[in-house]
Amino acid sequence: MSPLSVVLTVAVYIAVLFVVAALSGRRAGNAGFFTGNRRTPWYMAAFAMIGAAMSGVTFISVPGSVATDAFSYIQMVLGFTVGQLIVAFVLVPLFYRTKVVSLYQYLDDRFGFASHRAGAWCFFISKMLGAALRIYVVCAVMQLLVFDACGVPFWANAAATMLLVWLYTRRGGVKSLIWTDSLKTLCLVASLVLTIVFLVRASGLSWAETVRQVADSPRSRVFFFDDPASGRYFWKMFLAGIVLLVAMTGLDQDMMQRNLSCRSPRDAQKNIVLTAVCQFFVIVLFLVLGVLLYAHADRSGLSLPAKSDQLFSMVATNGGLPLAVGVVFVVGLVASTYSAAGSALTALTTSFTFDLLDGARRDDARLSRLRRRVHAAMAAGMAGVILLFEAFGNDSVINLVYKVAGYTYGPILGMFLFGMATRRRVHDRWVPAAVIAAPLLSAALQAAARWYWNYEIGFELLVYNALFTIAGMFILVKRHAK
Repeated sequence: MSPLSVVLTVAVYIAVLFVVAALSGRRAGNAGFFTGNRRTPWYMAAFAMIGAAMSGVTFISVPGSVATDAFSYIQMVLGFTVGQLIVAFVLVPLFYRTKVVSLYQYLDDRFGFASHRAGAWCFFISKMLGAALRIYVVCAVMQLLVFDACGVPFWANAAATMLLVWLYTRRGGVKSLIWTDSLKTLCLVASLVLTIVFLVRASGLSWAETVRQVADSPRSRVFFFDDPASGRYFWKMFLAGIVLLVAMTGLDQDMMQRNLSCRSPRDAQKNIVLTAVCQFFVIVLFLVLGVLLYAHADRSGLSLPAKSDQLFSMVATNGGLPLAVGVVFVVGLVASTYSAAGSALTALTTSFTFDLLDGARRDDARLSRLRRRVHAAMAAGMAGVILLFEAFGNDSVINLVYKVAGYTYGPILGMFLFGMATRRRVHDRWVPAAVIAAPLLSAALQAAARWYWNYEIGFELLVYNALFTIAGMFILVKRHAK
């Protein structure tokens, strides 16, 4: 696939994206930007959420991961499904009852100002790093496919990407995101299905033979119960999946602002349950795609890339398949990138405005001016973090995202669990100390487990982090006060 073909494909998608954003974001005020006016039909939110949870990292990394991890990711996805039910029937009623714009306003009501700020800063760090990582991996692929050949430096690639994201989200916010995420879902699922179809045709096998090929492949093993010390051990991944979903969706302003844009708690719950079912099948298709990509590479004598994250792009664009495969790959990749970046930018703007700059105390005109300034600053900040990852990043992207989440979402999860499970009051001004101590203690525990017991703490790090935060909150409990 030539650089010109990639550029034309990206240009067409961006043009469609801007049209959708402009039409859906018309006359969107502050309420439309921050909450979508709470008028989103539940089925539209569900369709949008299918794609919202699938970033460029999922699109690129999950197919490539089957070489080392087989289908073990399904173990975590099963945990995600249980976590979705917890979000739907525990957190959604709470957030609708308290009528929050930012989720972390709950911490102010429950504990106080310092706790509110501590939770908001944890989210800010989590989302800024996580979103930048996701965008970085896609910028890296686009650099390889297009910009290196044109002599365009990576910094210009990242800056242009964030400029376009800022432009299409600056008016509509959540109101536009529902529609642009729906476009992303359509493009991503279509890209996935069409790529599988072309790979099956290229193999010369029937669909029944393809199913047997995938089932018989050692790369399609799902369950791992044999080694509790392994990062792929079932119970570690399953339980971590539950906790990660609750923390990274239920307590994440980015993901929950779509759910909270529904008309009622019941509509939001229907949206979440339907999303959970659909996402499970989409992830299974991504893993099947991974097996087919490796089989095609073996059959065609292609040299495997140094990083598994590059497998999909290599086969789609230079694997001897029809041009249409490269086109649908680029469409899926760009759709996942711009949607994820746009939603993260909107969530960061919402949280920073309400949690850290007291936006709720400003009148509508002043809030609009503040929102626009914060939105532009978040876009510039995210571009800067992407450049830092380009300079220093050398880990598998999907694992690095979850490592970041394990350290930064843990305190948020711990504070919410403590607040919802107890009636105890705490010394609010000392809560930030507990929030800082928890990741440090988690890192020390991770190092000690590796050194003394040769045990690798994986995705369950978030659980330990939350437990340390809860322990710190108990230490800070006000005696004789509940």
